Amino acid sequence: MMKNQSNRFWGFSAIPQIFFPAAGFVLLFIVLALSFQDSLADFFGAVGQFTFRYFGWFYVLVVSTLLIFLLWVAFSSYGHLRLGRDDELPAYSTRSWFAMLFAAGIGTILMFWGVAEPLSHFVNPPLAGVEPESLDAARNAMNIALYHFGLHTWTIFVLPALAIAYFSYRHDLPLRISSVFYPLLGERIYGPAGWAIDTIALVGTLFGVSVSVGLGALQINSGLTAVFGFQPSQALQLIVVALVTLVACLSVVLGLDRGIKRLSEINIMLALMVMLFVWLVGPTLFITSGIVQNFGNYMQNLPWMAFWTEAYQGTSWQQSWTVFYWAWTISWAPYVGIFIARISRGRTIKQFVLGALGAPMLFTLIWMSVFGITAIDMELNKGIDLKTQVQADVAVALFDFLYQLPLPILSSVLSLLVILIFLTTSADSAALVIDQLSRRNDQHSQVLLRVFWTLMIGTTAATLLSGGGLPVLQNVVTALGFPFCILLLLMAISLYQALGRDQRHSTHSKQLSG
Repeated sequence: MMKNQSNRFWGFSAIPQIFFPAAGFVLLFIVLALSFQDSLADFFGAVGQFTFRYFGWFYVLVVSTLLIFLLWVAFSSYGHLRLGRDDELPAYSTRSWFAMLFAAGIGTILMFWGVAEPLSHFVNPPLAGVEPESLDAARNAMNIALYHFGLHTWTIFVLPALAIAYFSYRHDLPLRISSVFYPLLGERIYGPAGWAIDTIALVGTLFGVSVSVGLGALQINSGLTAVFGFQPSQALQLIVVALVTLVACLSVVLGLDRGIKRLSEINIMLALMVMLFVWLVGPTLFITSGIVQNFGNYMQNLPWMAFWTEAYQGTSWQQSWTVFYWAWTISWAPYVGIFIARISRGRTIKQFVLGALGAPMLFTLIWMSVFGITAIDMELNKGIDLKTQVQADVAVALFDFLYQLPLPILSSVLSLLVILIFLTTSADSAALVIDQLSRRNDQHSQVLLRVFWTLMIGTTAATLLSGGGLPVLQNVVTALGFPFCILLLLMAISLYQALGRDQRHSTHSKQLSG
């Protein structure tokens, strides 16, 4: 099925039909965002609100359906199939694999929302009949936070990762989004249809990661203000983005094994240190028993939460939270999906699905419980007012929280380092994926091309921050989430067709040989 797709140009092993439209679109968007900021913000804001209002239910239905599909595939007769040769072993150890999963997935987001989200829902519960700042509000706040960062979020990542890995490692197709649609498009994946799919995936990846780099810069800015007394400023945010870009470029030069892998392993240990510190100095018994109860509550309430659309409440809370999260996460799906596929060769489908869904979900359960329960305990039992600061500026929530605990400077500096490394690994792994999308499959990854895309990510984030365009970018990625949502459904259909056809072919071959 492999096919020569392009000639090398300017020394790059890139596909011009993907590289130039994607790079040109990003540059054009930056210019428009700076030149017509208000008009562009209004346009994408209107598109986003229209999509959320009339198709919010669609996001909820699709993501929950895909979760059921993944679990069915894992426990079906297809689960024993290996992503690679039948005798192939996993390319990375389970520890390294999980560290890279977490670092490239939602590590930065957990640092940003670990305190802010549970506290937000505790103060303003979305469910009817729940009294704000009550015990019921606390339980529901943890349920909702786990719903937003648990199995559903990782479903959005794991579905494309599984499909890409299956077609790449068992059918020898390029490690790109377009390869997933081979059963539907055939050889047309090597033409305009395939180029269009990969270009959209590339642009969505760059925008989605730029949002995270921008949010991370805001949080680091707040942390530097809290720890060192720096005045919050746009200049400081740009310096942070420049530093992240520089370190990411260095990681690119070192490569996957010496760069992303080592940074991810170091950072998962640092993140664990921060979490264990909060666990030990916080209400330890409350946290420990709360983790167990939160797991039970999450599993018990997952069926109704998975299909809850506010239909009988007539409110719009879900548009600002659940639907926004799904749309934003979907814009990340090509990037995280390809990256997970790249590091998952050699695992069986069952190992892959259960590992990539289960391990991050359990880590998220513990993380959100440790930070969320401690923050809620401060409000409920300690008389500490965190909610005012969270409502004023969610970026500073983590550091305001840490300053209520012992050794605030040490824990804040460590948290700053964790956030910085998470941003670096996100930018580096995104550049790796973008390079994979834009180059020929029969050529090795070129450092210069990956450095170019890393610089593009940094430049996009910095330009939009300096132009006040981050809200515009958030609206763009949420608007792009809708077509990606449809693509995810088509991926599931394509994978289902391929699995069935391959099984029938295997059965027929065995009958002939018998």
